[in-house]
Formats: sequence, C-alpha cells, structure tokens
Amino acid sequence: MIAKTFFGFEEILAKELTLLGAQNVQQGVRMVSFVGDKGFMYKANLALRTALKILKPIHSLRVYNEQSLYKGIQSINWQEYINVNQSFVVDVTLNSDHFNHSQFVALKTKDAIVDQFREKTGKRPDIDKDFPDLRINIHIHKEECSVALDTSGSSLHHRGYRTATNIAPINEVLAAGMLLLSGWDGQGDFLDPMCGSGTILAEAAMIACNIPANINRKEFAFEKWNDWDNSLFETIMESLMKKTKEFHYTIKGYDKAPSAVAKAKDNIRNANLDDYVTIEQQNFFETEKQNKGPLHILFNPPYGERLDIDMERFYREIGDTLKQGYPNTNAWFITANIEALKYVGLKPSRKIKLFNGKLEARLVKYEMYEGSKKAKFQQN
Repeated sequence: MIAKTFFGFEEILAKELTLLGAQNVQQGVRMVSFVGDKGFMYKANLALRTALKILKPIHSLRVYNEQSLYKGIQSINWQEYINVNQSFVVDVTLNSDHFNHSQFVALKTKDAIVDQFREKTGKRPDIDKDFPDLRINIHIHKEECSVALDTSGSSLHHRGYRTATNIAPINEVLAAGMLLLSGWDGQGDFLDPMCGSGTILAEAAMIACNIPANINRKEFAFEKWNDWDNSLFETIMESLMKKTKEFHYTIKGYDKAPSAVAKAKDNIRNANLDDYVTIEQQNFFETEKQNKGPLHILFNPPYGERLDIDMERFYREIGDTLKQGYPNTNAWFITANIEALKYVGLKPSRKIKLFNGKLEARLVKYEMYEGSKKAKFQQN
C-alpha cells in the first residue's frame, strides 16, 4: 500500500507506520510505501496522523499512448472490485511526456472500465464524483502507470471534529505533523497562544492521549467495498481505543478574538477532548508563562496572507513576549513569511522547510532558557 503525505513528513509517517506494525516500510517523496493486510489497511486509516490518503495498488502497466492505456485498464478484471449497480470515479496524477491532460486520462480509464462491463453484462456502472462506491487512482510517471484503489475517500485531514473554522484554518495533518516534528509527546504542559479554531490543540490532545487520529471521522471509502468486513473494523477500532492513555498535564489555547475562542471550544467539544483542553480569550502579547515546569509552545501566527497586520511589529512582539514572559520554554511556530523571521530578534535553533497549502513555509524553534529573565532583572 501507499500512504500519501505532505513534503517534509515522509520520515515521521514512516516512523508512525513502523510503530503501528507495517512491514517493508519505504520512504518516497510525499509518500511512504508499506505492506499490510486488510485489517492493517483499516488500522492505518484510523490511526495515522500524518497520512492524507492510503492507496492500495492493484495493477501496474507501461503506457505510451491512449491505446496502451485503454488496453492496460481493460486487462484488469473490474468485477472483482465493483458491480454494475455501483458507481466509481477516477482521480489522476500525471508526470509524463505522453499525456498532459489528467481529465483525458480519467476519461479513457472510465471508457475502458465501462466498455468492459457493457461487453460482459450489457450494462454499465455509473460515475459519481461526490459519493462513489469506488475511487480509482491512476498515477502516471513517465511510462509507468500505477492503478490503485483509494481506501480513504476524502482526504484523511477531514477528521470529523471540525465544524467551525476561521479565515484560514490549518490543515489537521499539517498540525499533527508539526507537533510530531516538534517532539511533542504529551509529557509536559502545552500552549497554542494563537489557537484560531483549535486544530493544533485537538491534534496535541490526541497525540498526548494516544487517541486514533480519525476516530471521529464519519466514513472511509473501504466501507463501500465488496469485501468490507464490519466486525474486523470494529475489532481494530476497539484494540486501538484500548491503547489510549491518561494525560496529567495541561493543554491551553489563547486567542484574542471572541469568535475564534467560541469556534475552538465547539471543535474541542466535537472531538470529545474538553476534559484535556482549556481555551481562554487572551492576547498572547499581554501574557506570561503560567506553569512552573517546562512548556511546549506550537502555533500558526498570521503571515499577512490572510490578515492585514504590521508584520515587522507583530513578529517583533512574538520575540519580545517569548523573551520576557516565557522562560524554560520550547517555542515552535510555522510561517510562510520567511522575511518576517528577521524581526523576531531571536536565533532559531531549528528551521524545517514545509508547505502550508501552496505556500513554502518554515517551522522554526526558539529555545527560551530559565535564568535569562533573572539576569535581565539583575542588570537593571
């Protein structure tokens, strides 16, 4: 099988798969391949935090033109996967000199499947772009064409807990990946000081308690397959839920907008995480650290893409607030405004290249040591 992910998350996804029990785990670009049975396919969809989709390859062929594509698709016995009364849709990813229109490839694939059913049964399955019984994924790289079944359906970042969002909410998979890259493991206190609709908080709580990422999701594509095994799925879900753990620290979110606070509280409630997460209306720049021990901060500040703010002043205030109010803290944030990092006035100890949607971004880490604040007061 193939788990698709974002650029920069390949290593953490491979680690997730290995810990989950996958065999023959191999990293690629924006994907990790692995081996597992049907039960593991269910488990991967339920539990993986940094996967966007799980694909199950069923055939590979070489394609040079529309005839070779059509014949290759016809060589697959489609009655194994779908019957004439069901519907399907074709998704295409292309990187080929022979084909330059993904819609053309999708159309030819559809024709080959429909024609096969007509020849055998006199009838044909329908196309349904919104709620298909089967999602077929065609990936053409040069001459290599891989035909896979999409086991997930809609992208796995649709966790099912988020109903209310702000202007530009962070993708759930991106939030989970940043948390894992930052080393968050639930062994301490956590703060998101600009929490928006609460996505980072929800993902942080699920990691801390080892709750499966997609436990709140309404459905997966494999539930419509001919070989769907409901009792196996239930067994796997129960075994994952038995591995959840207690959390003995605090997870807090601040946002200065009352509307964001209300949305975040709704989403945390939807995810059944309100025992673990508290959200307050606060302006981060007027706060200081509340807890005694170490603190783990991760947030997604505005980049100027979505809010009209004075970037220079805003990023300087981030640096000043961390310096003056947050000793003994590891502070991480993501920004696509790479220029604005200069104004933070602190040297990041790590910089990781990621993408937030189409925007190239950096996940940066600032280590605030205990004692720097005291030394400052003594000088005064």
